[in-house]
Amino acid sequence: MRRFCRAVPVTYYQSMPRIISIVPVLVIALLSVTHAKQIAPSLAAGTMHRALDEILDLNVRDGLVYYRALQSDRSKLDRYVASLDVPSATYESWSKEARMAFWVNAYNALVLQTVINRYPIRGKSDQYPPASIRQIPGAFETLKHRAAGRGVTLDEIEKTILPEFNEPRLHLALGRGAIGSGRLRSEAYTAERLAAQLDDVQKEFASETNMVKIDRDAGRVAVTAIVSWNSDRFIKAYDPGAAGPLAERSPIERAIVAFIKPHLLPLEQEFVDQNKFSVTYLPFDWRLNDLTGGAAR
Repeated sequence: MRRFCRAVPVTYYQSMPRIISIVPVLVIALLSVTHAKQIAPSLAAGTMHRALDEILDLNVRDGLVYYRALQSDRSKLDRYVASLDVPSATYESWSKEARMAFWVNAYNALVLQTVINRYPIRGKSDQYPPASIRQIPGAFETLKHRAAGRGVTLDEIEKTILPEFNEPRLHLALGRGAIGSGRLRSEAYTAERLAAQLDDVQKEFASETNMVKIDRDAGRVAVTAIVSWNSDRFIKAYDPGAAGPLAERSPIERAIVAFIKPHLLPLEQEFVDQNKFSVTYLPFDWRLNDLTGGAAR
């Protein structure tokens, strides 16, 4: 019985080595695409704030803002704010440091945008001075913004999102559009430099008169109201407990001393060590931090 076999074209055998050589290339390409998808979120977290860094470097001096100049050339700020609405899955893939830097940058950029949307701010009230972000209705409480796949107000960022990180210094990094806030930096926050940047915020806190005032003659240590607004977080992070010379002090007073003492001048440290001072809170200065208008610290 004869057996019949279908003839295989010679070109088939000739092409086999070429096909075999292509397979590893395809595999590597597929793995590269997969890897790129995995690292894309972290790359975005590391590069997305460069635009804000340039904006702040150009428009912020000593914590004050050239609002008029920023308003006249606002396209870069608007594009940056639009870029904040990354997918929630992308945001969740970032490191804790990247997420903290994201929200501080988002808050500061949104405040800048809120101000220039209404700049120049005019009007008076019994409670706030003529030039104040508080003159913008709902600036903190009701105006919604898109960030990380959700709608948020400025107050929600400060009072709901930031507390999740248990890092009270973040609240001192927020530029609330006011003289009374911590110094708005001329640079954006980044995950890589966040620890050093927050260390700088803490050091500056002790030397800024709108943050801390030590009156040795009056026996008083006065600190910004921002600390009282976030007292639970400062206590959790800095209160050493009821031990030592400050054992009889309240938890927030012990936390304040622990927070500022390492960065005080020698005579101020000596005054605090004597433990004969009272602690008060400074009235918050809501004047707009407007360099164009000649605001002064």
